[in-house]
Amino acid sequence: MTAHMHRPMWCKICGVTSVIDAKAAADAGAEAIGLNFYANSARVVSTEAALRISSALSEYAPNCARIGLFVNHSEGEVRAVLKDVPLDILQFHGEESPEFCKLFDVPFIKVLSMRPGVDFTLIEKQYASAWALLLDTYHPTEAGGTGETFDWRLWPKSSKTKLILAGGLTAENVASAIAQTAPFGVDVSGGVEGDVKGVKEQQLVYRFIKEAKNV
Repeated sequence: MTAHMHRPMWCKICGVTSVIDAKAAADAGAEAIGLNFYANSARVVSTEAALRISSALSEYAPNCARIGLFVNHSEGEVRAVLKDVPLDILQFHGEESPEFCKLFDVPFIKVLSMRPGVDFTLIEKQYASAWALLLDTYHPTEAGGTGETFDWRLWPKSSKTKLILAGGLTAENVASAIAQTAPFGVDVSGGVEGDVKGVKEQQLVYRFIKEAKNV
């Protein structure tokens, strides 16, 4: 009996771009939403929009964590966002060093691109101070949000770190993904959207979280 059997699956809806979608995610039972500050992303939010979403969510669902997503931003850029936007956790998608991730005194998630040959044990040791590690699909040019899954057989089953599964998850495959990997949590972005990137479909959000938590 592994530990994850005893608690509901931690679910994050990433790439939220509106107050409506943030509240819908919380209503559906999400433990966290992701606000994307990466300029090249289709789901990028301005500091003003992020502040609106973050403030509305903190009143509406104080237990739903607000996670800010950064990709190779400078220390100054991250600090500028933190000054204006209340964030509970930082998520680093780029080449950020463990030292950089720790600079802000905010819990952080480090994203790892999974592909054969990744030395997970070494990375896990380097980022021992992370709140969690998020395992996503490797893509040579895109920083996440590709809608593609990685080979779940690469999952480090013996890890003691909190591990979050991401990459190509949908309401259709999340249950079998969890069954194969037994993660601490799951993270979805494109898998709960219709045709427009950054706009969540409420029904898909509900179905995804229900499937994830029913495993």
